[in-house]
Amino acid sequence: MSDLAGAMPFASLLGVKTTEAKSERVVGTMTVRDDLCTAGENVHGGALVAFADSLGAIGAYRNLPEGAEGTTTIESKTNFLAGAKAGERLEGVATPVSLGRRLSVWETRISREGGRLVALVVQTQCLTSSQI
Repeated sequence: MSDLAGAMPFASLLGVKTTEAKSERVVGTMTVRDDLCTAGENVHGGALVAFADSLGAIGAYRNLPEGAEGTTTIESKTNFLAGAKAGERLEGVATPVSLGRRLSVWETRISREGGRLVALVVQTQCLTSSQI
């Protein structure tokens, strides 16, 4: 499988790697680096949101109907549940909550190795097309 996150420059900058990219589930990893942290070597919330946004966007893209050209995030809600330190590897799992004609809603669960939930993100993706 080619790494779909590699096609998104910002996701590549974050170090996001996809390990599974199906229409009903997208799984990816990101290692917390020093430059993705706040004080105290804790991962920055913005890095977590961007990680989840990347996975949800891939899922939405995998579900595009004929005639749609792409997708864009129009809403995102994050619950931060635990921290993660520099050097820790995170896994994100994005699954669809709703797949509509123009909108899709995705839930992404980000966990540390060992299963501790770090963040829960729900985002809405809007299809983009000059024909829609």
